[in-house]
Amino acid sequence: MLHDRVLVKSDSPEGERRSGGGILIPATAAVGKRLAWAEVVAVGQNVRSVEPGDRVLYDPEDRAEVEVRGATYVLMRERDLHAVAAERLEGAKDSTGLYL
Repeated sequence: MLHDRVLVKSDSPEGERRSGGGILIPATAAVGKRLAWAEVVAVGQNVRSVEPGDRVLYDPEDRAEVEVRGATYVLMRERDLHAVAAERLEGAKDSTGLYL
């Protein structure tokens, strides 16, 4: 990975999903702008706030997909991340483990 790039693997596949109440929502349903969670797989040498294994929130519309050894990943800049959920922060005093 170069510079400030982050390589992530999406948590949920595109397509049908279920609501919190168990209702099946088809992939063709129109919804508002929705952010998605993904797991960081690799980071460039200039990335400061995330590490491999962290979960990040990003906009799936602003992404560049890449296939590596048959698996699909999303490549983006660190500044395109909206939030980071890191287990390494949960042990800190007064920490929720989530930072923006």
